[in-house]
Amino acid sequence: MDAHKFPWLENVKLMLSRPKAVQLGALCFRQGKGGKLEVLLITSSRGRWILPKGWPISGLDSWETALQEAWEEAGVREGKPWRRPLTSYQTVKKHDSGLERDCTVWVYPVEVTQMRKDYPEADKRQRAWLSIDGACQRADDPGVCDVLKQFAQEMEAKA
Repeated sequence: MDAHKFPWLENVKLMLSRPKAVQLGALCFRQGKGGKLEVLLITSSRGRWILPKGWPISGLDSWETALQEAWEEAGVREGKPWRRPLTSYQTVKKHDSGLERDCTVWVYPVEVTQMRKDYPEADKRQRAWLSIDGACQRADDPGVCDVLKQFAQEMEAKA
């Protein structure tokens, strides 16, 4: 097709080829009972079980944004974040308008040292500490389980 005959074609091409959106996520973890590794999942605004995540925040490094999202969405008041991402996964971000957009989520592990019951989104979300297997069963984003398994392997290698 000739672009001069179909001037809208260039706009359609741009819409279809736009880059993926990027979000930054926190893989919050702790040593649970008996020294077992536990990870924190929260519910999204749609009730899906996910990792805390959000859009990049101007003026903050990626790991700082992940830590901020862990506070706002999960009540992680203090933690020791990794300064480099563990990995990333692909998901589809569904906007309130009904539009969907491919999204890459870069995941930063955060060793949780302090939680709060009162946090900015406490009335909007549930949270649960789970084993890796339990979190894999509950997580609604398909890529999250792969991230959790990779994390468990890295933690075992460090032990």
